[in-house]
Amino acid sequence: MRDGSIVKKILFPSPNPRVELYEVTYISSGLRVKGLLAEPVLKGKHDAFLYLRGGIKGVGMVRPARIAQFASHGFIVFAPYYRGNLGGEGNEDFAGDDREDALSGVELLKNHPRTDRNRIHVFGFSRGGVMALMTGIECSDITSIVTWGGVSDMFLTYEERRDLRRMMKRVIGGSPNKVPERYEWRTPLYSLEKLEAPVLIIHGEKDQNVSVEHAYRLEKRLKELGKPVTSHYFKEFTHYFPPRKNQQIVSLLCSWMKDQ
Repeated sequence: MRDGSIVKKILFPSPNPRVELYEVTYISSGLRVKGLLAEPVLKGKHDAFLYLRGGIKGVGMVRPARIAQFASHGFIVFAPYYRGNLGGEGNEDFAGDDREDALSGVELLKNHPRTDRNRIHVFGFSRGGVMALMTGIECSDITSIVTWGGVSDMFLTYEERRDLRRMMKRVIGGSPNKVPERYEWRTPLYSLEKLEAPVLIIHGEKDQNVSVEHAYRLEKRLKELGKPVTSHYFKEFTHYFPPRKNQQIVSLLCSWMKDQ
């Protein structure tokens, strides 16, 4: 079967009466990977929205309420769990081969009968920021990219997050000193020349999970390359924004996406 093909689709409890949720099993590089699909009840064609989660394994797992929140703004939303999670085949490797799960997610959305296949937006939170940028680099027809509290430099993540070093060495295959090429391959800053889509950066300046330096480096590189980029920095916020502000930012980014 082709990448992005849905092999199973099961109705999932939705927290929003205007949104239908489904847990789907789809094909990614020959593996059966799982994810969450949200469809507005309102019929008709909609823009597509690929939601790329942060974390790894059970940490940062896709939340149904979050996916429904974006779908309520008029998007068909798909959020991969990434390979090896919640019954999916394969092994997650922190923006390595598992980026194929995002690329196959783009194909899934393009093939959805209710999406405009020419309007595919990609959103990445935390580690998902790397996934979103890599997806835009690989897929020249992406309409827009949003990175919220997003990683842009895997070398910097290893340097800053001492608590993640053991996991990164195990999953990536060593430290940046031993296998620098594997960290470079996971760092989109080195490939942004190929990026065509406009980028929106959202970041809290007090973020200790993913420092704001990731956003600064991304914005600087995009501007050096003459790429379209918009940034919003919030001095008072960390990796997580309070609920009311979160809703405001979601509305802002959804409006920005639809304007692209």
